[in-house]
Order: sequence, then C-alpha cells, then structure tokens
Amino acid sequence: MKSIVINVGNSNIRFGLFNEDNCEVSWVINTKPYRTPDELYVQISMLYQTYKIEPGEIDKVIIGSVVPQLTKVINAAVKKVHDLDPVIVDRTTPSEVVAKSRQMGTDIYANLVAAHNLYPDRKKIVLDFGTALTASCVAEDGETLGVIIAPGIVTALNSLISQTAQLPEIELVKPKSVLGLDTVSCMQSGMVYGFLGMVEGFISRINDEVNDDCFVVATGGVSHVYKPLTDKIHVMDRLHTLKGLYFLGKSL
Repeated sequence: MKSIVINVGNSNIRFGLFNEDNCEVSWVINTKPYRTPDELYVQISMLYQTYKIEPGEIDKVIIGSVVPQLTKVINAAVKKVHDLDPVIVDRTTPSEVVAKSRQMGTDIYANLVAAHNLYPDRKKIVLDFGTALTASCVAEDGETLGVIIAPGIVTALNSLISQTAQLPEIELVKPKSVLGLDTVSCMQSGMVYGFLGMVEGFISRINDEVNDDCFVVATGGVSHVYKPLTDKIHVMDRLHTLKGLYFLGKSL
C-alpha cells in the first residue's frame, strides 16, 4: 500500500511517500499561513511530477498538523489532487501511546508513537529541534512520562538578530573553537554550545527523574548540527515525526 504522509509544522510542511512502512522519498515546502487550496493544489501537483508520483497510485493520505488555519486548506487541496478524503490524525487518534494531556501537540504525540514503534522495550527521549525545542519521554509500555518545551534554536537566533542593532545573520554551524574572536564565531558558539548544554542537561535530568538511561532520538530541522557533538544522542532521524504520523494513520 502506498501512502502520502503530510506533517504541517509551524515553519515547514514535510511530505513523505511511504511504500508500506518504508518512506521512499521526502520533501519540504515552507509553511505560509495564508494560502488557498488552489495554490497548494498547484504546488503539490508540480512536486508530484518532480518525484514521478502518480496520484491515482496513492491509496491513503495522512495529515498531521499543528497549524489549525492550514489544516482545512491542505485537506481541500489533497482532495482535489487525489479525489479521496485524507485521514487527519492528532492526539486523540488511538495508539499504544497514552497521551495524558489534552494539550499535547500532534507533533509531540507522533514523535512518541514513532519512538514506541521503532525502539520498543526501553524508555525513549525524543528531541525535536523545530520552531520549538521539545524533549518528550515515553515508557516501555507507551505511558507518556512528560514533555519539556523551550524556544527553538532558529527561533531564538532570529529573535537575537532582530532585537539587536549590530549582530548579523549567521550560518548555524559548529565554530572552530568555543571562545570566539569575531562576532560571527562568538554567536555560533553561543547558539551551538549553549543549546547543546541545554539539550544534554535535559537528557541528564530526565534520566535522573525516570531512573533509567533512556534511548535518545533527535529529529527536526537542525538536529544534524547537534548529533555529532554529543554521545548522549543515539540516533538522528529527520523523518521521525513523519513516521509517527504514518503509524497513527496506518490502520484508519
């Protein structure tokens, strides 16, 4: 069975083509809140042509969204492309993961579902380096142990640049040294090592609180910057949230 899975985030919309449980190809477009179904229809159709995807060969479309104003729009666009009703999943969609809070975002729930399915029989922490930086923890039996939400790295960097007169835009990469001697390397050190210290602190404190050494998965836009810098992150998977949405919609 072939499925298209769509993760509507605050900064990006990620698409994935799944053949059974395997994601064969994935692509990302920018999240713009004021789009029409016709605009998205044209954009989706063009991307399908690029990746040689035939809409008629798709059996199911699964949508997970944290942007309510876009959910109906992308739902209408998908109906127009595929001539079928998409499956919309959220924290109320049944799974083996127990989403204790009614306020849990679809992305965090999907992260926990993916971790529970992909890495069974151990406690897991999922770090999502998105618009917000989140750390969520799930037990072996699917019980949600808790979540941390902090400002995202790029969100914090953009705020720093916009609120200061002389700090420039920078590339988010590891600097040559921790102590910088120019503005760019100083900022890079602050953003990379500052947030790395936060992430490692989250992991250590969660491990202490749950009295275990959790398996740690990193996902999200800038996770690739931080994974090589620490041995506390075991796996980096940019498609992790997408896989969770797939597992949620698979049986619906």
